[in-house]
Amino acid sequence: MLIAYYEHACGMFKIASYRIDRAIYILKDIRLPNEILVYKNIVCAVDIHRKAMRFSIYLISKFEISFGVLIVVGVTSLSLNIFRIFQIILSEYDIKEFFICLIFVFMCTFYMFLVNLVGQQIIDHNNHVFITAYKIRWYIAPLNIQKMILFLLQRGNKSFGLTVGGLFIASLECFATLTNASVSYFTVTYSMQ
Repeated sequence: MLIAYYEHACGMFKIASYRIDRAIYILKDIRLPNEILVYKNIVCAVDIHRKAMRFSIYLISKFEISFGVLIVVGVTSLSLNIFRIFQIILSEYDIKEFFICLIFVFMCTFYMFLVNLVGQQIIDHNNHVFITAYKIRWYIAPLNIQKMILFLLQRGNKSFGLTVGGLFIASLECFATLTNASVSYFTVTYSMQ
């Protein structure tokens, strides 16, 4: 259900990008009614973008403690299951327990990847709004429309991501960091044996 909420946020970012793109397309036929329509579309796109950002931040704030605990449990579980797999391979040769641990490793890796992929999609869709705003010919627009687009472009200077506990920004880079941490904890545990 949570993934569906974040997909909704991605959809809101896509709508904002589409509205910006269409507004400038309408601007090619410069007349006063079109100028007013373009201005309203840009205002609506900025508003949708702002709502998508607020919605994403609201969701992460409600589940921040849970996500923090899941990160700790996921990294710990992954490193301990990898350690257990190595113990089984080196001494016990218990095939059933080996596959159980292997399934746990796969599931931990899968859930960490899935959560971070959703975060990466939010970042990518947010960045697409700014890419759309940058690639349009906003400089030929009337001054009031230029101001709205420049307001949107200024927001693009600050990065936006789903931050958990002020430490982790959900992204594929964070997934790689968590996986690397799990393997590092495994090697420390293995060397202390």
